[in-house]
Amino acid sequence: MKLKNLLLVVLISAATAVLSVWGYSKYMETQYSGVQEINGKLPVNYAGFFGNNTPVSTVDFTAAASSATPAVVHIKTRTKARQVTNNLPQQRNPFSDFFGDDDPFGGFFSGPRVQTIPEQRASGSGALISDDGYIVTNNHVVEGADEVNVTLANKKSYKATVIGTDPSTDLAVIKIDGKALPYLVYGNSDDVKLGQWVLAIGYPLTLDVTVTAGIVSAKARSIGINKSKSAVESFIQTDAAVNPGNSGGPLVNTAGELVGINSAIASPTGSYAGYSYAIPVNIVRKTVNDLIKYGAVQRGYLGISYVPDNLTDMQKKSMGVPEGNGIYVSGVAEDGAAIQGGIKKGDFITKINGVAIGSSAELQEQLSRYKPGDKLSVTYTRGGTENTTSVTLKNKAGTYAQVQAASVLDKLGGDLATVDASTAKRNGIDGGVQIKKLGNGALKNSRIQEGFIITSINGQPVKTLDDLKSILANATGNVKLEGIYPGYEETYGYPLNLSDDNGYGDDNGGNDNGDDGQ
Repeated sequence: MKLKNLLLVVLISAATAVLSVWGYSKYMETQYSGVQEINGKLPVNYAGFFGNNTPVSTVDFTAAASSATPAVVHIKTRTKARQVTNNLPQQRNPFSDFFGDDDPFGGFFSGPRVQTIPEQRASGSGALISDDGYIVTNNHVVEGADEVNVTLANKKSYKATVIGTDPSTDLAVIKIDGKALPYLVYGNSDDVKLGQWVLAIGYPLTLDVTVTAGIVSAKARSIGINKSKSAVESFIQTDAAVNPGNSGGPLVNTAGELVGINSAIASPTGSYAGYSYAIPVNIVRKTVNDLIKYGAVQRGYLGISYVPDNLTDMQKKSMGVPEGNGIYVSGVAEDGAAIQGGIKKGDFITKINGVAIGSSAELQEQLSRYKPGDKLSVTYTRGGTENTTSVTLKNKAGTYAQVQAASVLDKLGGDLATVDASTAKRNGIDGGVQIKKLGNGALKNSRIQEGFIITSINGQPVKTLDDLKSILANATGNVKLEGIYPGYEETYGYPLNLSDDNGYGDDNGGNDNGDDGQ
């Protein structure tokens, strides 16, 4: 009897424990459920793998790494020692009366000074793109080198010849003599998505071939690292670790396809600190083909200047820039492709060949794929109406004299006019430009008042409005205006800030008032 009672107590205790655990687990599900179903349906913003039976697989990089690494090369360069001189003319020794022909100052007064720059050695990475030895790398890896050597992953070494370089994209093509070499297959950088896994491969920090993995964290990123006048920056940003020596190496997807050439890192120390930047392969392909075929990149120019991306919403609004993503045309070259396609100042470009354009980097990336003579469609809005026109790209940006003049006056803000002869005579001046009315611009931000007559800028005389436009056409930063107020004898001076925040970009992405284009 006691045994039966004991077994009953055990069964009741076990059942109570099981029910308690089950009840608590159901309660916790209602409190912490990560994805809540409403009427059996998931929110529309959830990815497709929620709610279906497809398992989430772990990405395996081994196949991509093993197929790509044999085509990644180590590039070593040598620049010979050379002498440089300041080319100064010989100066008379002011102490010759005391020392005669002796020069106790070590030749300081004896003419040009010569300095020797020692031999320099550097290294980087590259990617084989053909079985007969063509290699793509960064321009800054081989720039100025007297000797370029390449070592493959199998330790074979070759002398390389520089086929062509392009500072604007920071790309270069070199070649080694070989046959049946491993090479990378081009992918499509347009298909690269945010959050996608990618591999960076190269020879960082003088190590042997190294593979790192990360995800794509941004596209069409411009970081201002390329200081070329016609710089093209539209980087793929990743968090794959890239260090000095990785430059010129490939960025590949999980299929082992080339999607970019690693070019830069964002770091306060010069070593990897979180982000790296690769040139999209769709830019690489066009640049490489041109360098191999012509020795130089064939650039097609649209011939526009535009409001840069870094302006505030208030600044854009004051210029009449519409809301939304696009490029606001601040001027067109008088003999450029855009004006011949019917594009005018004030148009808002939203698409190139059907591809949405939301920033200057995206505009650069699209235009960099085409050459002079190529036709493309440009979609823009004017007065709230969407239009599409056909444009034939040119081999030059065009003449921007009118654009420069318009940009100068837009920067200054207000109504300006050449003073009439009688006013000039009454005030004892040869001419000048009078501020009739202040508007929204650089003039309003200074202490200058309406009625002021500008007679010089940075010491250069200003007699007419054309003089003012000419002097300020290429001016940036701070300039000094000098002049008078009618009826007063004193000359007044005003500092004026013409910083890039008030400037304009061109279709090459620069802020040089449209002299160049991409």
